[in-house]
Amino acid sequence: MNNLLSVVNVGKKGTDGNVLEGINLEVRRYQNVVVAGETGSGKSTLLKVIAGLVQPDEGEVYFEGEKVIGADEQLVPGHPSIAYLSQHFDLQKFLRVEQVLEYANHLSEKEAASIFSVCRIDHLLHRKTDQLSGGEKQRIAIARLLITKPILLLLDEPYSNLDTVLKGILKSVIHDIGKKLRITCLLVSHDPDDTLPWANEIIVLKDGKVVQQGSAEVIYQQPINEYVAGLFGNYNVITPSLARLLGKPGLKQENLVRSEDIKVVKKHDVHKWKVDEIYFYGNRFELKLLYKEHVIHAAVHNKNIALGDWVDVRLKYPGKLK
Repeated sequence: MNNLLSVVNVGKKGTDGNVLEGINLEVRRYQNVVVAGETGSGKSTLLKVIAGLVQPDEGEVYFEGEKVIGADEQLVPGHPSIAYLSQHFDLQKFLRVEQVLEYANHLSEKEAASIFSVCRIDHLLHRKTDQLSGGEKQRIAIARLLITKPILLLLDEPYSNLDTVLKGILKSVIHDIGKKLRITCLLVSHDPDDTLPWANEIIVLKDGKVVQQGSAEVIYQQPINEYVAGLFGNYNVITPSLARLLGKPGLKQENLVRSEDIKVVKKHDVHKWKVDEIYFYGNRFELKLLYKEHVIHAAVHNKNIALGDWVDVRLKYPGKLK
């Protein structure tokens, strides 16, 4: 059986209405899965329901074919093979790291050492928890979960409040947890730079409902609506009238096109679009282009275009439009 986790028609009510409504999803073994959505879309609640820490009002969660018993149905909430790390995790104060880990360890010394290596904490074992940075504490908290031998790891916003260097280390750790330890991981995050390169599957929530689920490539290149498109980067709404300007007449409906799918050409004979803004993103420049009432965003890699230039614009892949 490839499906490790099945969420079946799960609903959860809150004081202001439904937090989750009719959630159906499946996660296969050894996948990297991201739950994305705006603040208040139900992401954290969904993770807690999967972990068995929050009791759903409707529906059921199945892990390895068996129902996950909710928090209202058992004295000690949670599932022994599902590990969950909250945004607000804590470590016991004034203890050495090795002491914190020793209390939770279910593994042999060799197995535990392998996990400490994956989590990049070998050099921290003799330090006290009040002598650690936020990123170091987070990696230790993850290691503390991993030494309980989970099959599924749930991480709620693991990259929040980390600077670029610490985030890079944590990304490598989470990558290795899946690749080297063969643990299925499901995490909540809002930054596409953190999720698109890592995810096998992305689940997008809005107002407690799944609005789209698919591979990272499908979610990015074929978003179902502007809400999904906006979560993962810049995009353009190509209307039938705009499509005619871009050399694609006969378009029947609006399409969503990423900025890198817009081709910018400096021609001597055609200069319709004015470069209104230029934004530098390290590996690319994002241009804001104006023509009458129309606005388009385009991505270019070489800055051979200056603010105020007049350019021509075309679609790189007009055959993709519906």
